[in-house]
Amino acid sequence: MSEVLIETLKDGVLTLAMNRPEARNALNLEMSDRMVEALRRAQLDPAVRAVVLTGAGGAFCAGGDVKSMAAGRDASQTFEMRAARLRDRAEASRLLHEMAKPTIALIPGPAAGAGLALAMACDFRLAIDTAKLTVAFAKVGLSGDYGASWFLTQLVGPARAKELLMLSPLLTADQALGMGLLNRVYPPGLFQEQSAAFIAALASGPSVALGNIKQNINLASRADLRTSIDAEANLQVRCMGTADHAEAARAFVDKRPPVFVGA
Repeated sequence: MSEVLIETLKDGVLTLAMNRPEARNALNLEMSDRMVEALRRAQLDPAVRAVVLTGAGGAFCAGGDVKSMAAGRDASQTFEMRAARLRDRAEASRLLHEMAKPTIALIPGPAAGAGLALAMACDFRLAIDTAKLTVAFAKVGLSGDYGASWFLTQLVGPARAKELLMLSPLLTADQALGMGLLNRVYPPGLFQEQSAAFIAALASGPSVALGNIKQNINLASRADLRTSIDAEANLQVRCMGTADHAEAARAFVDKRPPVFVGA
């Protein structure tokens, strides 16, 4: 049997490829568990300087496996058991959003439901211009999971989030870009090359500083100015003691590009 999640580490970039192309990489229990395990390892592994989440076979992720839902996959479990299990699987979204490393969703095709939520959990979303995105939950009588409502509200505001969740329009990549759901859209001939360059720039950057920037921005979405300024000061002083800051200072004096080591 093929692996449902393919892990590849190269040049500081950990790529997690969802690998159920026959089902447009719909999330099943095994894939969800593997993803959470891989992300927990990644946040602690100093060799990992950026995480890419993508899908095999020309799709990103169609969301939850609706066929298994229709077959009554969890019918024998109590309500509490099912809710707890879903929260456990949604830990993938929290890890992507909170780990102190850049996370990138590389979207080669359709993204829907929980798959779109996972993409929104990432710091950056890069898509091929033929990709289609939809929230999809309401279409199958569901309200949303994997942090979809929280991420949508953060990205597009509550009014647009309600529209997307309740009506589930099918968005083109350009429409999603205009709404702020995507960071970059590339034509097919440039998708691999330009997305790789984008990712490499993050993976070769000052990892401690990038992680602290992410922490500052996440805090700013829920904290007041005084709290944010205090947190910034603490993290800035920590950065001042890093090898990457010392290298950048030397490179500035030498008039050359810095070479960051991620520490």
